[in-house]
Amino acid sequence: MIDLRSDTVTKPTPAMRQAMFEAEVGDDVYREDPTVNRLEARAAEIAGKEAALFVPTGTMGNTIAIKVLTEHGQEVICDSRAHLLDYELSMMAWFSGCLVRAIPTERGLLSWDAVRRQIRPVNPYGAPTGAVAVEQTHNMAGGTVYPMSTLCEICDGAHERGVRVHMDGARIFNASAALGIPVHEIASRADTLMFCLSKGLGAPSGSILAGPASLMDKGRLYRKRLGGGMRQVGMLAAAGLVALEESPAKLVIDHANAKFLAEGLAKVPGVQIDPSKVETNIVVFDVSATGHAPADVSARLRQRGILMNAINDRCVRAVTHYDVDRAQCIAALEAVTETLLETQAATTASAKTS
Repeated sequence: MIDLRSDTVTKPTPAMRQAMFEAEVGDDVYREDPTVNRLEARAAEIAGKEAALFVPTGTMGNTIAIKVLTEHGQEVICDSRAHLLDYELSMMAWFSGCLVRAIPTERGLLSWDAVRRQIRPVNPYGAPTGAVAVEQTHNMAGGTVYPMSTLCEICDGAHERGVRVHMDGARIFNASAALGIPVHEIASRADTLMFCLSKGLGAPSGSILAGPASLMDKGRLYRKRLGGGMRQVGMLAAAGLVALEESPAKLVIDHANAKFLAEGLAKVPGVQIDPSKVETNIVVFDVSATGHAPADVSARLRQRGILMNAINDRCVRAVTHYDVDRAQCIAALEAVTETLLETQAATTASAKTS
């Protein structure tokens, strides 16, 4: 199978497996796991933050971030297709007691002008704004990247109004590769940053939440409440350390493969995609004009050994990563082309017969 469902399917590299085998461990709840401590220190340095917290998942990282930045009864502003809104089981409401103020956007990227109009002060009627969340890169918008000027406007404007900013940077290293800017600079104005070790970086598990030490101390308690006290977890942290040092340089290859897929898909009759808007490793293409549902296209591709997910009633998503090389991308593109052309031909023949 050529698996392009997500970069979460990456397998740990031999170097990661060796590091896991040799990892020195201790009880992380007591803060006695030396490998976790090294990972958190290195992650904080890369993020440009005072401290960092190793968490099992990105969802937990985002959940803790919103909790430490807000109070019950406040609002959180985010894009209407944000991961923490659509794919994290309403944790902003369930755990943090916050209402979402969602802003529809064209490409998943908020603007300061749009955010400014939605910020609410303390008043007798509406919930005040507690935080703004930005997603860098934006998953469902196709891996789009915030320009630094936009991030700075949002963060500076929010801070002037006493509102904090969380960056869901699950794929911030992809943004770094695309912009040619280090992670710490991209995240510099955000109060907290979450990033995943288990996506394009390839570690088997884990994410990082980074921010001020006082907030990370609070976050450590919330991690325990959420069941994230993982004890002798240095083996996973060891893989995370390798991922941080060795994987970012590979991401440009993933981006090139995504661009290759997009350019090929744009030539397939009925497929709608603009290759110039594919900035990182996520390719979202619209198959509605082919006359076939994305779920059906996904099922037919699976029969050919290609895994891609339907993400709504119009689009299919392909995500490149280091376990899929250019030759496999060529094979995947050929399978998509043949599948769509075959199904279109079958539909045409059926219409003529009837």
